Amino acid sequence: MVLFLLSQHLELDSKKTQTSLKKTISLLLVFTLLNPHTYLDTVLLIGGIGANYLTMTDKLIFLLGCISGSSLWFILLGYGSRVLIPFFKKNITWRILDTIIAIVMFLIAYSLLDLLNPSLRPL
Repeated sequence: MVLFLLSQHLELDSKKTQTSLKKTISLLLVFTLLNPHTYLDTVLLIGGIGANYLTMTDKLIFLLGCISGSSLWFILLGYGSRVLIPFFKKNITWRILDTIIAIVMFLIAYSLLDLLNPSLRPL
């Protein structure tokens, strides 16, 4: 299984295909409105943090910060993906990305274990 995963890479079609505006908008709506993470992130996470602000001015500043941060993230994600396409045609790039993700996940798991049982800390 691991060898299978290590041999995977992104196969890109070099042909330019045109997608209709109707299909693009319908896919956008499906990915947005039927995605449970959309509601978890916006309602529970951001809403829970935003509820801690007492004044309406603080809540408005928090709202504007969330909107601008989210807009910047998705714009950079969209345009950055175009820049990174040539790199991700190679297997080594995927291996490096997977290794970084694995390290981050292990660090998060270790920090969660440390919260549960501080006696597991190395000396």
